[in-house]
Formats: sequence, structure tokens, C-alpha cells
Amino acid sequence: MTTRATRSPRRRTVVALAVVLAVFAAFVVRLVDIQVVNANDHVDESQRYATGAKVALQGMRGEITDADGTVLASSTVLYDVEISPMLAVQGVKKRDAAGDTVLDENGDPVMLPWPELAAKIAEITGQTADEVTAIADDAVAKDPSSQFAYVKRYVSTEMYRQLATLGYPFLNFRPTSTRVYPDGAVAGNVLGFVGSDGKPLEGVESLQNQCLEPSDGELTYQRGADGVIIPGTEVEDPAENGGTLKLTIDGDLQWYMQQLIAEETAHYQADWGGIVVMEAKTGKIRALAETPTVDPNDPGASPAEDRASRLLRYSYEPGSTFKPVTAATAIEQGGATPTSTAWTPDRMEFPNGAVINDSENHAAENMTLTGGLVNSSNVAMSQFGALVDPQTRYDYLRKFGVGDGSALNWSGEPKGDIHDPATWDNQTYYTTTFGQAFTVTPVQTTSVFQTIANGGVRMPAQLVESCTKADGTVVTPDVPDPVKVIEPETAAEVSQMLENVYAQGTLKDDIKIPGYRLAVKTGTAQIPDGTGGYKAGLYFTSLAGFAPADDPQYVVLTVFDEPKTNRMSSANRSVFKKAMTQVLAHYRIMPSGQETPLLPVTQ
Repeated sequence: MTTRATRSPRRRTVVALAVVLAVFAAFVVRLVDIQVVNANDHVDESQRYATGAKVALQGMRGEITDADGTVLASSTVLYDVEISPMLAVQGVKKRDAAGDTVLDENGDPVMLPWPELAAKIAEITGQTADEVTAIADDAVAKDPSSQFAYVKRYVSTEMYRQLATLGYPFLNFRPTSTRVYPDGAVAGNVLGFVGSDGKPLEGVESLQNQCLEPSDGELTYQRGADGVIIPGTEVEDPAENGGTLKLTIDGDLQWYMQQLIAEETAHYQADWGGIVVMEAKTGKIRALAETPTVDPNDPGASPAEDRASRLLRYSYEPGSTFKPVTAATAIEQGGATPTSTAWTPDRMEFPNGAVINDSENHAAENMTLTGGLVNSSNVAMSQFGALVDPQTRYDYLRKFGVGDGSALNWSGEPKGDIHDPATWDNQTYYTTTFGQAFTVTPVQTTSVFQTIANGGVRMPAQLVESCTKADGTVVTPDVPDPVKVIEPETAAEVSQMLENVYAQGTLKDDIKIPGYRLAVKTGTAQIPDGTGGYKAGLYFTSLAGFAPADDPQYVVLTVFDEPKTNRMSSANRSVFKKAMTQVLAHYRIMPSGQETPLLPVTQ
């Protein structure tokens, strides 16, 4: 029999259990609501109350190397030492050798005070203890909850490691990338440079930025009110480094050519000078040296006009270096041969009233086409050029690259200027046969000789070999197809005539390289004065050629702008000989097997 006394405890137990189950059910429902149903909303809400932080993760800008893989430009990591002032002034717990917290007699942690910590930081950074102490103290004085200040910026990896070893939780080290050019000014005008903000400003640094530029990442995390990172909240979007850009430039050869052109330019007191070395069969530029130049490590030390490449941005009337183009045109379209002749005085008035003069006085003679090149006769080349109509001559100049720029697509590169032959006046009709009334760049002039040396096929000029992306993918540049400009037989005849320019002209004793056959041509171009005329007695001089002429491997062009101690193209003989000699030795080119066959200069 159940009495009221026995029913009462049982009822209380049931009621208590029901209450417990109801509370538990409420907790379960609430937990499901928080962690499942409305999880995203609650995460967003928690982030509003927690202290969020984002750290940019910098990718490294890619390297630039020469053709052999030698690094010409790279990035190195420096560190910004950051501090949480609020945490720093609280000090840190002292720990024993085992890493355990040291306690005082009351069982409380022993705290190392901020001034003592600041003194240890200062020993590493080279600052005074007072300077470091003030960084946190001043920040907290302005804002008691201050979480950020710089201790020192752009410290080395060695200093960063020493500071990190201290183990202070209030220090943070943000990596930053800086650009370094190990060889200084070597290829400086080609490489270009970057600004203090890491943005490319010149040269291939700018033109090939798509290859070199990294993709930055980001690290996000949550911090508690005390500034400590909440474990498990870190989310990293990794950075991606830039690619490696390989140039066609040969770093060792570039260094030599820069030293050489600097010496020769100073000797002849030219405004500036340059050397281009191009591979005859590929169009690849192995050296592009000029002076003045720039050290990309400190571009501000050079005048603004010296920070870019003049060889790639200067255009000029080429003068006699384009007489081989007239010869090739006359052979293919005018029925001329290397031994064709023209009666050649040193001054001639043509039927249309144009008057053409040679640079030196000489007796009238029956000069061959070869002789027109050997003697660099304007009068002879005008007559041979006139065998072909103006439109055809214009077309050949265009096929040789005049007016098209180069495949380098360099920023600010002139395309070269040549007018429609329908607009040529009586004088221009003839001056275009010897390199006047149109303009080119040094690279375009080099390409003319590359075309002749390569059997009449013009290869696109190249400075970039490849880009290797961070994932290992190798990307080669898109370049135009080779262009057949003249027939191989024509190229061989013009090449032989250029050999005779060396062998029978005034150049031989000055530029002779024992054992090697050379094919060369000088140029002495007048310089516009800006008012429609030319500067008096000042010239842009050049000497272009290739070797060995019987099996061409390399083309060399040397230029001087307004040399003062020798104003003619003979100023280029010394620098050309030294440059070509170095090229042949550097690449171990075998000597020629026989002497140059001589052609008649007059008949």
C-alpha cells in the first residue's frame, strides 16, 4: 500500500528529472542553433567582438638572369620589427632554464619590466634603451590599447633572428622584399630598376613585369582583448613568387663591353657611345653596352637622361652603313653585279638638278659597285641606286626593317622614319641611296648586317630568352617570324663586297684581327640641328661588321654621338677591333680558312 509519505519523494524525483531534461533539451537546441543552423551568423558576430588582424604575405619578385643563368637582379627579404605597445609595457613573465615561469614568495609570476626588455632589444638593433622604451611608452600614452608601432624597419635576416630568439610575444616581424643587383651597373640600362615601393620603373623590370611580378597572399587571424592570437583562427592565402626572366645577354661579355665603351667614349670625348653584339644566325643580342649608364641599386645617383637605354631609344640617319642595302637592291632589281661600273667624279649634278658630293676629293674614275662601297662614294652609290625606281628602293628599305622598329617592343623605341617615295624631292631621290633622309635605331642597323650575314634572312632581334614561372612552367616570348629579305646569292655577293671594304679600304691596318676575315662598313651621319639643317662639323659615327666573314657568327656595331677628338667614323676603328676581338675569343670562334678574294674597285 502506497502512502502519501512514499509518493511525495517519488514525485519530487520525477519533477526534478523533468526539469533537468528540459534544461538539457534547451541547451541542445541552443547548441544546434549556434553551431549548425546559424553558425555563419554567429561567426560574423564573434568577429565583431574579437580583435581581427590581417597580415599581407609578400611574394618575392622574380630573378633576372643572363643567358648562362648568372643572376643580374634578385630580391632579398628584410624585416619590419613591429611591437604591440599595450602588451610590451605590461612586461613578460620571467622563465627559468627549463622554460617554467619563475614565481615569487607569494606564488605570483615574476615579471620582467618593459625598460629591461627594451634594453635587450636595443643591444641588437643598435638603438639606445631609452629610444626603444619611448616607442611603446609614447604609443600607450596616446592610446592605452595601442597594438602597433615600429621598433625598426628593414632589418637584416641576421638581426631578425637575434630578435626572434628573445621570444618576446609583443614583437612581430613583417617580411618585406627589396631589389638587389649583384653586378651593379652591368646591363643597368637594359635591366632598369624598381622604385622604393617595389614598382618597376624602367627596362625589362618594367617591360617584363608580367613575368617578374609576384602575387601577394594574406594571413588572417583573431586576437583576444589582450592581443594574444586565438589558436586555430589562422587562415593563410599563400603568396606566389614571380618568375625567373632569362635574358639573351652574356653577363661577362656585357661587363667587358661596358668597360671598353666607357674608355673609348672618354678618349674621343663623345657625348655617349654604345656597342651592340648580335648573334648572326639567331638575332639574339649578347651585349648592349653604353655609356653613361646607371647602377640600378642607386638610380638616383645618375642623371635622369642616363637611366634608360639610348641604344634602344635613339634614332639617327645611318649614313654609309646603309650603302650595302643599296647594293643589294641594285643587284636584285637593277641588274648590277659587284663589278658593274659607273663613271664617278667627286661631285656630280644629276639631270633632275640634285647635286651629290663625296666626302673626299678624288679624280674621276670608272668605279665598280664594289668600289662604291670600298671608297664609300655617295656619287657612285647614287648612280647604282638610280638603276631602281624609288618605290622599289623604298620597299627594300622597309624589308630591311626601316620604319618598323624592332621585335624588342621596347618602351619609347622609335620605329624609324621614312617618307613615302611619292613625296621625295630631287635631292632625297639620291640621298636615300647612302643613308640620308630616313632614320633608324642602332638595333635596326645591326639587323641589316645580321640579315646579310645570315644569307638574306632577317631574324627578329631578341633580348629575352624565356620566363620560368614559379610552378616551373617555361614560357618563351612570342617573336615575329624570320623574314627573307634578299636571296642567299645576293647576300653572299654583298658580304664579299663588305669584305673588300675591309681588305682594300683604309680600315685594314687599324682593325685587322689576325686569322679572321671581316666584313665591315663605316658610317658618318650628319646630325639634325633642330631647325631643318645639320650641325656643322659634328657627326654620329658608326662601324658595323661581322666575322668570320666566310662563316658569320657575330655582328658588332659601335657608335659614338658627336666625338670631338676625331669627328669621323675612323674614331670607331679602335673600339670595333677590341670589341670584335673579344667576341671571337670569348666564344672561341675558329679562324677563317683562307684569305678574302679581292674584287676590282675600278675598271
